[in-house]
Amino acid sequence: METLTTTKNEILSAYQFRHATKEFDSSKKISDSDFQFILETGRLSPSSFGFEPWRFVVVQSQEIREKLHPYAWGAQKQLTTSSHFVLILSRLPKDMVADSDYIQGMLKNVQKLPAEVVVGKGSVYDNFLKLEFGLQENERAMFEWGCRQTYLALGNMMTAAAQIGIDSCPMEGFNKEKIEHILAEEGIMDAEHFGISCMVAFGYRLNEPRAKTRQTTDQVIQWV
Repeated sequence: METLTTTKNEILSAYQFRHATKEFDSSKKISDSDFQFILETGRLSPSSFGFEPWRFVVVQSQEIREKLHPYAWGAQKQLTTSSHFVLILSRLPKDMVADSDYIQGMLKNVQKLPAEVVVGKGSVYDNFLKLEFGLQENERAMFEWGCRQTYLALGNMMTAAAQIGIDSCPMEGFNKEKIEHILAEEGIMDAEHFGISCMVAFGYRLNEPRAKTRQTTDQVIQWV
């Protein structure tokens, strides 16, 4: 019981530690092993139907960071000071429909399901997209649904980082079209299959943050 209590306290301490770090100490770098650990928590994150619509692009090139800088108003200091900067991409709708090569490949080659289960799960998924969630007729809704799943990986990576004393900052403050154009032009992103979901910077804080503010438990939790 004591070990369990200690673990709970350590996890809550990580949540108290984590904040949206606006500026990092550029002289401090995350070790390769620590950053691989952070990335692994993203890779192992859950996704709807287990279809993993994400790709994590680690941007360590200063040249690429400088090209992104004018179009990422929410990442001005993070791009220039963070130890590691990650772009999280999401699959485009054509890859996420039930009969796409990507989904069929996930069912057969990654999840390694028997043929009859591939057909059954594919049918359930197709029904989910078309009828239950009504996504497939709206391309933007389909893309945003994939993006919502990338946020599960984003949250897990930031929490894992906080648990080992590493700071982070998630960002949506960017011009999607301009950033995607740069990524495609540089050969970083295949624009036929991916779009950008969000950005996240990692490193070590330069300044101490102000006290964390949140609504009270009673304001955000309802029991019925």
